[in-house]
Amino acid sequence: MAWLFRSGLAAALVFAEVPAFAHHGWGGQEEAVTTLSGTVVQGVSLAGPHATMKIKVGADVWDLTLAPPARTERSGLKEGLIPVGAAVTVRGNRNLDHAKHEMKTIYIKQGATEYHVYPDRE
Repeated sequence: MAWLFRSGLAAALVFAEVPAFAHHGWGGQEEAVTTLSGTVVQGVSLAGPHATMKIKVGADVWDLTLAPPARTERSGLKEGLIPVGAAVTVRGNRNLDHAKHEMKTIYIKQGATEYHVYPDRE
């Protein structure tokens, strides 16, 4: 019976660590902050561990990773607020692999409205 408890405890500890390994933080992003201007092709989604949206810049569609949903909402940015087709300017750290059009976004501006989802990184 003790071996069952120990193996169950070991399994619980392994699975408890999975989220820490799965969350990559800012490690896959460039240190430099990049600014892009484009058109929203997929509005803000608050589903998942991070809010997301997509913009078209030239011929490329960029995947934008925002802050976790609660933090994104605290910045004032909510689903449906920026419509598809809206012009936006974003600032953030792009993926180290430039073949991927991905950015961990710290700031979004639509018109005169600014959303600072990671103000501590600006």
